[in-house]
Amino acid sequence: MKLYYAPAACSLAPHIIAAEAGLDLALEKVDLVAKKTESGRDYLSINPKGAVPALELDGGGVLTENAIVLQYLADKAPQSGLVVSKGMAQWHFLELVNFIATELHKGFAPLWDSRTSAAGREIAIENLSKRFDILDRQLGSQPYLTGDTFTIADAYAYAVLNWTKIHNIDMSRWPRLVVFLDRVAARPAVRRALAEEGLE
Repeated sequence: MKLYYAPAACSLAPHIIAAEAGLDLALEKVDLVAKKTESGRDYLSINPKGAVPALELDGGGVLTENAIVLQYLADKAPQSGLVVSKGMAQWHFLELVNFIATELHKGFAPLWDSRTSAAGREIAIENLSKRFDILDRQLGSQPYLTGDTFTIADAYAYAVLNWTKIHNIDMSRWPRLVVFLDRVAARPAVRRALAEEGLE
């Protein structure tokens, strides 16, 4: 399999999950502005959506959309425990992953857009703050978002919450989330993924 990624983008999450699961994953960096891969390919011919991640499968074909790529990789290593897969807990877990994808991740969109005014930026941060409140309550006093076990939800939340540093969002209101970020960053698989993306 090959993961098309951009450093520090949400594609960091599947990169981490592949490392956690011990999956063999080739990497190819994407220039998201030029829509070109490191080897010179037209990225839109791989993923017409133009976003990362895209996962090129061994048997042919490509998977996109972070939440789906994460679940696919976790499914390749069921022994890793990277998803919650029993009873109602499974549905609440998928609810959490979907929240991270649609509310937290997409909530940052205005901050990446150079056309967003200062007032628009303030509104986006105010809206994100409400999502941080929800995630903080979900975390509570647990080490990870669903308890003691690291899952794809943690990898996804980590990748997205790190954008608060890029956008200079003060996280002092959410000390538990700050501790969570440090805890995830200390995991060997995370350190490996960061190093491979040139982020450490």
